[in-house]
Amino acid sequence: MSQDNGTNEIGAEIIDQPMVDILSERYLSYALSTIMSRSLPDVRDGMKPVHRRLMYAMYQLKLNPTQRPKKSARVVGDVIGKFHPHGDTAVYDAMVRLAQDFAQRYPLVDGQGNFGNIDGDNAAAMRYTEARLTDVALLLLRGIEENAVDFRPTYDGSETEPVVLPGAFPNLLANGSSGIAVGMATNIPPHNVDELCDAMLIMLEKDVSVAELVEVVQGPDMPTGGILVESREDVVKAYETGKGSFRIRARWEKEDLKQGMYQIVVTEIPYQVQKSKLIEKIADLINLKKLPLLDDIRDESAEDIRLIIVPKNRNVEPEILMEALFRVCDLETRFNMNLNVLENGLVPKVMSLKEVLQNWLDHQQIVLVRRSQFRLEKVLYRLQVLEGYLIVYLNVDEVIRIIRFEDNPKQCLIDKFDLNEVQVEAILNLRLRKLHKLEEMEIRTEHDELSKERDELEKLIGSKARQWTLIKKQIKELKKMFGQDTDLGRRRTMISSTPKPVLVDLDAVMIEKEPITVICSAQGWVKAMKGHGHNPKEFKYKDGDRGQFILEVQTTDKIVIFASNGRFYTLGCDKLPSGRGFGEPLRLMVDIPNDAHVTTIKIYVPDTKMLIASTDGRGFVVNSSDVLAQTKSGKQVLNVSGKVEAAICRYINDGDDYVATIGSNRKMLVFPLSDLPEMARGKGVILQKFKDGGLSDAKTFNMENGLEYKYGAGTTIVENIEPWIGKRASAGRLPPNGFPKSNRFDYKL
Repeated sequence: MSQDNGTNEIGAEIIDQPMVDILSERYLSYALSTIMSRSLPDVRDGMKPVHRRLMYAMYQLKLNPTQRPKKSARVVGDVIGKFHPHGDTAVYDAMVRLAQDFAQRYPLVDGQGNFGNIDGDNAAAMRYTEARLTDVALLLLRGIEENAVDFRPTYDGSETEPVVLPGAFPNLLANGSSGIAVGMATNIPPHNVDELCDAMLIMLEKDVSVAELVEVVQGPDMPTGGILVESREDVVKAYETGKGSFRIRARWEKEDLKQGMYQIVVTEIPYQVQKSKLIEKIADLINLKKLPLLDDIRDESAEDIRLIIVPKNRNVEPEILMEALFRVCDLETRFNMNLNVLENGLVPKVMSLKEVLQNWLDHQQIVLVRRSQFRLEKVLYRLQVLEGYLIVYLNVDEVIRIIRFEDNPKQCLIDKFDLNEVQVEAILNLRLRKLHKLEEMEIRTEHDELSKERDELEKLIGSKARQWTLIKKQIKELKKMFGQDTDLGRRRTMISSTPKPVLVDLDAVMIEKEPITVICSAQGWVKAMKGHGHNPKEFKYKDGDRGQFILEVQTTDKIVIFASNGRFYTLGCDKLPSGRGFGEPLRLMVDIPNDAHVTTIKIYVPDTKMLIASTDGRGFVVNSSDVLAQTKSGKQVLNVSGKVEAAICRYINDGDDYVATIGSNRKMLVFPLSDLPEMARGKGVILQKFKDGGLSDAKTFNMENGLEYKYGAGTTIVENIEPWIGKRASAGRLPPNGFPKSNRFDYKL
């Protein structure tokens, strides 16, 4: 129950605010929290909060590379108890990734035990594994106790944690990062530290462009190796804008076997590809017959990757086989780079390669100055102490007397020898047993050395030129540690130019081709038998049925069906029923009306001309691409009506220049092919006129070769065709003696 003063019974204030404003404000807070505290890395140390807290917790546990590792559960417990109020699984998974050499180019955690593998197997439970820091991680933490970075209270205020690590190692680009926030994401590939050092040394010498930096930083350097096959122009553009993609291919080699056979050995796979899933994918493609060039794949990997790819036969070219594999599986991947990072830990920004490197250099300058100031304070403090010790050495008896007999020895010493608080506290805390060590020469030597160091530090702090000179020296030392001559520094991802295009049709190569024979009966039952060269006498049909169309094709072919209603229907040969039994009715596969019948079945040949005609003697030329039907109902091409039926469908051969027609009245006519129009659909024009009957057959031919027709078991060629040449739509005249009584030029339409 509310009170009159705007508070409830327990005294809490009631806020009257629209729900839209409340939701907007809360969601904005959530989005900013996700961006800054979870998903995007800091450009200075390349870390998200969970990784930074892991590093700091392991540093506090003194898990140095020279010390014995401790249980991962201990590390995770410290992280979630002191710094990271999230689930232990999330923290452990983050630590596991930092230890995987196939995920991190320069691992930050040295893991003992099962930390997963490239096959995608998970790490063992945290109670079984142990971990410690690597030398690379120590570089990131170097100077953290020397006021190099700011600290902030932890979530419960009981301790403090670093806002950012000193980061004496370019971790952001060296190991990369990925993450998804609210409304933005980041995806940064790993790079080679030796190349990054060269690029930064160039930047410290002169002002350079991103294109000039790409001459040194040639591209990503993935932990799993592979080959970068991206054009230089695309690489430069990606690094200039901070966004782009890199095409990575597996590295392979041909291994010769006996009897001219060979096998392909894959030794490196693209970054972030799980080997087991890759093999499973290729095996599925083999079973589905989508890789006809490939016979088998085996995994012979031990510590190194060794995938064996077995070709179908010795005639398969390895380059073509690999190109086919690159298209259909993760032997080739694209890494989409998005250099979206937090600038100074606060502002999300997509940076170029130069901006990222410059931000790291600026951070190193700040760290250097802060560490120098910290050291200068220590040196100044020690100098004061040494000066006090000199006074004790010169006046030891008087100092002892004052301490023994004076009521206020501290103030007395200050007044007597003009000491300050630091000096008098050091003298009073000095044990008598140590007086014998206070030899004047030792004190003065240390004093002189520290005085010299003080002068150097003051000069360094006051001169940016000196600071950059020292940073340049540190980068050279880093380059020496991770040079190309070291195992860790050697470039793993090979740089290659854009691959040359394959001169074969890979889409056709990658489809399984099998010879089949298509059989269609007179009653419209269709089936497909494997192979060619079958004896037609062995084909079985239903009682009262007989064979009508027999085509020898490939499973990759299409057939076009020309029906008496003037429609074309299309079927893929791979979808035809098997040759067992009598097949299936064609009408179940395409919607041919009951009052229509199949006139012709042909293999589809793209970009070819066809002559089609109806029984009333009308026809035209149509392009084969115009008869392809996309649905079962077919495509109306030749318009017929009444008792008129579609009768003729023939391919026109190259070089054909004349048309020969013959009617059921045994009148033959020959006229130029150019007299026929080319149309996509319609009734067509009159080919030949008839008083009685209609068109029986028509075909195109080359005048120089003569008109050919079947006669008995042989072939007859009419060389002198002049008597039958006339105008299109003429009546024609009787055919040559011996012309078949069927009024057909041959048996196939």
